[in-house]
Amino acid sequence: MELTGAVFERDAAGYEEARRATVWNARIPDRFPDLIVQAASVSDVQAAVRHAKAHGMRVGVRSGGHSWAANHVRDGGLLLDVSRLNDIEVDRDAMTATVGPGKKGHEMCEDLAVHDLFFPAGHCKGVAVGGYLLQGGYGWNSRMLGPACESVLGIDVVTADGDLVHAGPEENAELYWSARGAGPGFFGVVTRFHVRVHARPAVCGSSLYVYPLELLEEVYRWAHAIGPEVDRRVEMQILMSRDFEELGIDLPAIVIASPVFADSESEAREALSVLETCPVRDQALIAVPFAPAQLPDWYAAVMQAYPEGRRYATDNMWTSAPFDDLLPGLRRIAESLPPAPSHCLWLNWGPAPRRQDMAYSMEDQTYIALYTVWSDAADDDAYADWAQSRMEAMAPCATGIQLADENLGRRPAPFATGAAMDRLDRARAAYDPDGRFHSWMGRV
Repeated sequence: MELTGAVFERDAAGYEEARRATVWNARIPDRFPDLIVQAASVSDVQAAVRHAKAHGMRVGVRSGGHSWAANHVRDGGLLLDVSRLNDIEVDRDAMTATVGPGKKGHEMCEDLAVHDLFFPAGHCKGVAVGGYLLQGGYGWNSRMLGPACESVLGIDVVTADGDLVHAGPEENAELYWSARGAGPGFFGVVTRFHVRVHARPAVCGSSLYVYPLELLEEVYRWAHAIGPEVDRRVEMQILMSRDFEELGIDLPAIVIASPVFADSESEAREALSVLETCPVRDQALIAVPFAPAQLPDWYAAVMQAYPEGRRYATDNMWTSAPFDDLLPGLRRIAESLPPAPSHCLWLNWGPAPRRQDMAYSMEDQTYIALYTVWSDAADDDAYADWAQSRMEAMAPCATGIQLADENLGRRPAPFATGAAMDRLDRARAAYDPDGRFHSWMGRV
C-alpha cells in the first residue's frame, strides 16, 4: 500500500500513540485495530479502502475523535484517520462551501466569519465536521437553521470498492440520503462535504440565570411548560451540576444559559424575554436577561463543561413525556450527581419543523443528556455507569436518542425511525454488500 500519509501496524513503533490520538476522550477503549492509516489525501483514502478490501479487513473511520464511545476504534481491521483532510473553500456569491471531514467546526466558523458567513457548527471546540455532519449535527442556531446535515448539498465519498463518487439529490441519491443521519453507521468515507452556508446573524447574545438546586421542580416544570413557546432563535440550554466554579457558584445549581441569534438587539431581547417568566425568578442567584456574546465567547464557556484530558461517559434521550413522568428521573439525577463538571443537559428543542427526507429522522420536544466527567481511571467503577443507569431508568419516557451523545455499545436505543432504519439497511446492502465498513456498536 503506497501512501503519502503514515501507516502503523499493531505493535510497531508509533502505533499506540496513533491509536490514542484518534480518541478525544481520555477513556481510551481496549480495542486495537490491526492497521492505522493517517490519510494525507483522497488517493490515500482510496488506497486504504482498496487494501482493506484485498485483505478482508473491516474499516473504521475517524475525522475528529469526539465520539464519546470511540465507535471508530475496533478490534482488528483498519482504522482510517481522515483528520488531515481539513481544507475549506468558500464561494461567497453562491453561499456555499466545500470542506474536508477533518476541519474543526470552530475553525470553519472562523474561516466563514471573514466572509461575514455562518454555519451551525458543533458546540464543542475541536469537533470535526465529518462525524458531526454524518450524525445529524445539532449546533449553533440549529433550532433556526436546522440540524447541520440539512445544509449538506452533496458529498464526495469513497465507496467500499475504493471508488471516488459524488452523491447528491440527483446522483447516488441513496448514498446522499444515508449520509445525512447515519452517523458511525455510514458505509463510505466522505472526503469532502458540499454545504450551504448562511449569513452571519447581525446580533449574537445570550441570557444567563442560575437557580439553587432545591428549586428543581419549579424550574424544570416551568421549562417544560414554555418549551413550545421558546423562539427558535433561542437555544434554551439548562445545565444541572454540583457546582459552577467558573461562575463562582460552589453549591449544586441549575444554570440556564441561552444563546440567541437575531437581526437587532431589540429582537434578541424580545426573543429571550420568555426566560424572565420563571415563577421563582426572584430567587435566582444570578440573572442576566441579555448580554452581547460571540462564538469565541460561547466556545470558551462551553469548554468549561467539557475540559480536555478527562474521562467521559454519556447517554441521552429525546422525550415528549408529561413533566410529572420526568420529575422522578430528574430527582434521581440531582440526588446522585457526580462531582463537577459532570452535568445534566436539558434542551428545549421542539416543536421541530418538517425536515428534509434523510436518514436523520428522530427528534422530539425535549432533549436530555448526561455527561459524567472524571480524571482518575481508579474511579471508573464509581462513575462509568452513572449516565447509562439514569437514562435506563427514564427509558419509558424516551422516544429515542441522538447519535451525538450515543452509548449504543452499552445501551442500544432507537436513533432513527423504523422506516429510516429499513431504508438504511437496503442502502448498505447495495453500497457495501460485504460489510466493509463497521456499523453502529448497537441498534434496536
